[in-house]
Amino acid sequence: MAASEAVTARLSAQAPGPGFGVARAAAAERLSAMGLPGRRDEYWRWTDPAALNTPEVAPAAPEPAEAPLFAEVNSLKVVFVDGVFDADASDDLAMAGVEIARLALEEPAWATGLYGTLEEAGQTPVKRPFGALNTAQATDGLLIRVTAQAEKAINLVYVHKSEASDPILHHLIKLEEGAELTVLETGPAGARFNKAMEVDVAKGARFHHIRVQGAEQDRRAVTHIFARVAEEALFKSFTLTVNGKLTRNEAYIDILGDDAVAHIAGAALGDGKDGPFHHDDTVFVTHAGLRGESRQVFKKVLKNGALGTFQGKIWVKPGAQKTDGYQISQSLLLDDDSQFLAKPELEIYADDVKCSHGSTTGAIDDTALFYLRSRGVPEEEAKGLLVLSFLADAIDEIEDEALKEEIVARLEDWLARHR
Repeated sequence: MAASEAVTARLSAQAPGPGFGVARAAAAERLSAMGLPGRRDEYWRWTDPAALNTPEVAPAAPEPAEAPLFAEVNSLKVVFVDGVFDADASDDLAMAGVEIARLALEEPAWATGLYGTLEEAGQTPVKRPFGALNTAQATDGLLIRVTAQAEKAINLVYVHKSEASDPILHHLIKLEEGAELTVLETGPAGARFNKAMEVDVAKGARFHHIRVQGAEQDRRAVTHIFARVAEEALFKSFTLTVNGKLTRNEAYIDILGDDAVAHIAGAALGDGKDGPFHHDDTVFVTHAGLRGESRQVFKKVLKNGALGTFQGKIWVKPGAQKTDGYQISQSLLLDDDSQFLAKPELEIYADDVKCSHGSTTGAIDDTALFYLRSRGVPEEEAKGLLVLSFLADAIDEIEDEALKEEIVARLEDWLARHR
């Protein structure tokens, strides 16, 4: 099939959502111009996009729901079932200092000129076809405008019920000057899931994002975060991934303002015993302001033939002096069959910066394991403790201690089930 025919088939597979006609048409044109990705594309050489390109969805039977995360957190719960908003399972969307609308129903004036803007900016210099597809086709999602410090977090729960579901969700979040919001995300969402989140963080605003991708083994997902961080603003995102046949998480973070901070982190645990596990983090952070700070901290624990990849870049633009950029990607291989592929990059056009990157792959430290065993800790429990220690740097990027404890508890549960 020719490239143009493949794009047409993919766009025709689902009807686009309502509203934002100009932005949707522009995104469809961008996708048509760039085409769907292939293994020859530089940023797809380690991840086969074939299952994401096809109009048809490979079925994935929903598995029994896990114990809900963040149930004790003071939050406003919003539930999507196979990509469709479930009003009965969701809380009232009203909250002081926060305006929430649904992409499927409304087009607020503040969102008209913003929807798709950050995604479009994120297409340079690396093309992100599934981001453009999302902007063009998304059928639902939330449009959130934050004007003050939100009194509680917004908890997005994605439920998978149909084995052929193919949801495309797009969330647009705008934090006005000095505002603050925490967004939580949990659940597998569907057999195949395409999600984009555009986050515009104004001067002095603070945005926190904690995501736990569902543990269904057969799910496939491609997600995007497009963020713009203004002067003295803070953006922080953490993702925990357990299981999944194919997961690709892309992020494009543009640090525009002076003294802005952006941290993005992830922990992935993959066990290929019950089927293929492929996990891909592709991150691009740009610095344009003075004294900007960025952190990329990614850890993967792999066993039984699981495969993990990391592609991360720090791009310091001319004039972005005093930039402090840090990137680390590490893997812990629990057997000889698993594999970790990494491509860390720095591109710097300023002469007064502090930037570094590093990537390592290794096995469990035999000396540390012997130390724990010699003090009476059973071998599997000792290995679990060392895995948690390995992941600690990524988990520490979560500022809220209660949320951090829930993430650690979910990790401990996964380790107990996969001993």
